[in-house]
Amino acid sequence: MARKTPQSPLGLFGTDALVGEEELAIRDTVARFVEQRVRPEVAGWYEAAALPVRDLARELGSLGVLGMHLDGYGCAGTSATAYGLACMELEAGDSGLRSLVSVQGSLAMYAIYRHGSEEQKQAWLPAMAAGEAIGCFGLTEPDFGSNPAGMRTRARRDPGGDWVLSGSKMWITNGSVADVAVVWAQTDPDDDTGDGTGDGNGTGDGRGGPVVRGFVVPTDTPGFSAPEITRKMSLRASVTSELVLDGVRLPADAVLPGARGLSGPLSCLNEARYGIVFGALGAARDCLETTIAYAGEREIFDKPLAAYQLTQAKLADLTLELGKGMLLALHLGALKDAGRLRPEQVSLGKLNNVREAIAIARECRTILGAAGITLEYPLMRHANNLESVLTYEGTSEVHQLVIGQALTGHGAFR
Repeated sequence: MARKTPQSPLGLFGTDALVGEEELAIRDTVARFVEQRVRPEVAGWYEAAALPVRDLARELGSLGVLGMHLDGYGCAGTSATAYGLACMELEAGDSGLRSLVSVQGSLAMYAIYRHGSEEQKQAWLPAMAAGEAIGCFGLTEPDFGSNPAGMRTRARRDPGGDWVLSGSKMWITNGSVADVAVVWAQTDPDDDTGDGTGDGNGTGDGRGGPVVRGFVVPTDTPGFSAPEITRKMSLRASVTSELVLDGVRLPADAVLPGARGLSGPLSCLNEARYGIVFGALGAARDCLETTIAYAGEREIFDKPLAAYQLTQAKLADLTLELGKGMLLALHLGALKDAGRLRPEQVSLGKLNNVREAIAIARECRTILGAAGITLEYPLMRHANNLESVLTYEGTSEVHQLVIGQALTGHGAFR
């Protein structure tokens, strides 16, 4: 049988026809940046467990991808689909690169954009959009990940009106290089009236209990420190830190006025999870394209590995899962652009696409054999990174329970 011209995995699905020209142009611009700036360096960054965050942040700011889906304050105001496609290309380079952009734009910037005062927005968002200021997002704690309501970090009002924060946060991307941290803490109802004035009315959360509030914390504030977490086997091309808040004193206007309760940080997490729906597919696509190219060149028993039925069966199955994930991501993007995307639908995308991406990376590694474990090829690097993506921004189990609750009406989280 004559050899036909190979098609790309997503080309087989024709997904470009579902996306507008402007969105494709943004995708291609980010893809060129990754090809020229990231791919030649990323294996070295991963091996050295070091990322030039400040240089990359400025370059990404010039590219316009930091907070790109936000409007004003130096942000590009793109569609949600364009942002998703940018995340896909960034993660095709490395999950650490997409994490840098997600934490900057969808967590730290989005928290200030949606819940902050106009003064907070003007003070931070333009510099963050340009990559001149780096942000991080402090929600997860050493003992409280999937259950953020149990956080131990506390913010109290002193008689002069200042807030004083004490506690710690864990697994914080960008933490030790950040200029500003959005930190979530429990406040006593007597300290919190809902508008940050703390007049002692004790309105709390309506039940008299502690209230979760967000705070904009410049990282040069006395009492704030961010020791870097080392010896990681995943996300090595990313800065991960602990945040330590030892009596950090902040003015009254450091609180995010629009966020009160867990709905504040969860709204930010939903933004970041949306980016992951696309981003994980970028890592999977990079693995699959690398594997198809390798199989076409690798000779075994006098013909290319790609010419064997078992190899083609694997590649066909992997392509099918990648394409289904892409169709799901684009559908969720269209819903988000129409203002109709619900949190449980983001959970559908995050659960499926990360789970399938890590399966694709692992199976691709088997086709490369021993070559697949080296940094000469991206497969093991992507697979290791996806182990983190699988559990951050909500574990698979949490997303299963979100979907289960949507289907049955019963919460089964505890």
